[in-house]
Amino acid sequence: MTANRQAVILIIDPDPLTMTAVAAVLDMQGYECHCARDTTAARKAASELPLDLILCDVNLNGLSGLELCRELRTMPGLEDVPLMFVSSSQLPDIVRRTHDAGGAYYLRKPFDPDVLIELVNKALWMPHLVNSRLRRASGIPEPASRPWFEQDTACR
Repeated sequence: MTANRQAVILIIDPDPLTMTAVAAVLDMQGYECHCARDTTAARKAASELPLDLILCDVNLNGLSGLELCRELRTMPGLEDVPLMFVSSSQLPDIVRRTHDAGGAYYLRKPFDPDVLIELVNKALWMPHLVNSRLRRASGIPEPASRPWFEQDTACR
């Protein structure tokens, strides 16, 4: 993602109220949000959009959000896209299960919009930080031509 393009976020949630509320909060922050209520729509959006983040409910109709995101991660271009999971589940191992599925963060419903924004911002920086470490480890210098706030906020 370049500094001239908004981060593209796919929100996958079977509850239209939650999905709309999440999209509204993120839209107000300048993110480009796309919504999917089911696995078919999620697969279609994931194959057509240049995604920077996937925010998925754990409990979808039919397939679990965990399984769907594992599947999406096998699609070309989505291997390193950060995943965030949301759910109202109170199962004791839910956080571990979301991390095992590749999730960077888990947020329990209902959640504070400010916490959502903070975690989305952090998740979008993750690929940038990984790429920065890889560059340093390989001896490639960091780009110094732009201040940090103008640098890419997410990389593919």
